[in-house]
Amino acid sequence: MFTGIIAAMGRVREAKPARGGRKLTIDAGSLDLKDVAVGDSIAVNGACLTVVACKALSFDVDVSRATLACTTGLAAGKSVNLEKAMRLADRLGGHLVSGHVDGVGTVKRAAPAGGSRVMEVKAPAALAKYIARKGSITVNGVSLTVNQVTGAEFTVNLIPHTLAETNLGELRAGGKVNLEVDMLARYAERLKGNRR
Repeated sequence: MFTGIIAAMGRVREAKPARGGRKLTIDAGSLDLKDVAVGDSIAVNGACLTVVACKALSFDVDVSRATLACTTGLAAGKSVNLEKAMRLADRLGGHLVSGHVDGVGTVKRAAPAGGSRVMEVKAPAALAKYIARKGSITVNGVSLTVNQVTGAEFTVNLIPHTLAETNLGELRAGGKVNLEVDMLARYAERLKGNRR
């Protein structure tokens, strides 16, 4: 479980084909890996991945074909947002994030708004019912508040800190992003569907 508060930006140093998917070596940037062990979870651009090897400044993860099919941004050379799994004593500064990417969205527009930037994203149509104005959404692992929704398109405001500390500052129109909808919205939908 994660919070959507990014701890560091890293970079995919290497992406090699592996049995059942791909093995990534990720330079951890400023992420402190002293307390990370093999088997721990780290969210990489919003995808919960298991550490299979760890060094002082980098770590390796295996990525399954299923994860590769529903995510973007896990190729060599790509900058990635990193967050270690939360501990029970941690502050929940964002919202509850599972690290299970629901789909890939497309940036329609990224425009300056004072010192901030307004970003409009088109989500897959199947996710539209889970995206609500003033609700939470995770974009490349970053917990954000939805400002407006029209069909499957939504806008978020990216403050200067988010632009500087995450890879969302690099995004332009046409860019692809990993999306995870608010898990409470998914559960509410499931409960609604089970009523008779």
